[in-house]
Amino acid sequence: MTAPFASLDEFRTVLQQAPGPDMETLAAANDRNGQLTKPPGALGRLEDLAIWYAGWRGDAAPTLEAPQVLIFAGNHGVCAQGVSAFPPEVTVQMVANFEHGGAAINQLSNAFGAKLDVHALDLDMPTQDFTQSPAMSEAEVVQALITGWTAVDQSSDLVVTGEMGIGNTTSAAAVAAAVLGGTAEDWVGRGTGVDDAGLQRKVDAVAKGLALHDVSDPLEALRCLGGRELAAMAGAIAAARAHRIPVILDGFICSAAAAVLEKAAPGALDHAVAGHLSAEGAHRRLLDGLEKQPLLSLGLRLGEGSGAALAIGVLKGAVACHSGMATFAEAGVAAG
Repeated sequence: MTAPFASLDEFRTVLQQAPGPDMETLAAANDRNGQLTKPPGALGRLEDLAIWYAGWRGDAAPTLEAPQVLIFAGNHGVCAQGVSAFPPEVTVQMVANFEHGGAAINQLSNAFGAKLDVHALDLDMPTQDFTQSPAMSEAEVVQALITGWTAVDQSSDLVVTGEMGIGNTTSAAAVAAAVLGGTAEDWVGRGTGVDDAGLQRKVDAVAKGLALHDVSDPLEALRCLGGRELAAMAGAIAAARAHRIPVILDGFICSAAAAVLEKAAPGALDHAVAGHLSAEGAHRRLLDGLEKQPLLSLGLRLGEGSGAALAIGVLKGAVACHSGMATFAEAGVAAG
């Protein structure tokens, strides 16, 4: 699948022209929900999820059989500021672990029947240190967006995006602050477990990045402060929208990447739900900024798409009930 953009301006146009759900299908799915053998609203959010999913798939009684989990990995120049408890070499090691099936995301993908694809983005060439210069050139960020866009399998019926990248909670915090407002202290957390001194270095790095760059435009914020894996997740989420494939967002880093899309084109995340609330402190603030209520809250802080992959089970349950339950007429049960 060739990406329909070659610049940030063209990518912005793609976002603004993205399709919406099928309104006739939404109405039909809502009507079906009202006829199922249960009291009205008895399945709570599962009912809303199923109707939402049906609208994007264009099927009033859909199935969910081909989820795709996409993991993008990138390295960050801002690690030179001592913002992580682990060295950048861990990114390469974890990519190998994904490829050999040894990570948590492999197990969760298998558990819910998802195809897992891993994309390493120039791990031997970290982004620039955003405290000194823009993290990426326009050509670099566009290439990362294209990598994400073309990674989406058009035959999938759900997309989950995850990431791996030492230093990327710092990058995500900077992007979130740029697109949603607030100070470095509002957004920086301990990530993989830095000590107090490391936490202060992260705050200082984000504050320097915000002061150095003009990030009033969300896509410029992604270029100047983001990472290749953040941009690739944004590209994949946008591609899923173009093909009306619903998306489950993962944790703090994924949500920061997604926030770029929402601020660049309001409504760009209407096809996405938040899979979970992570233990990274500012994730709640981020989800509030996106007006997304998480499906799960289990104290996860792993990344890798793990929380979103776990939420596949919730969405599968919602769709199975909606499409598989009998209506009152079919079951010969009195609706009243």
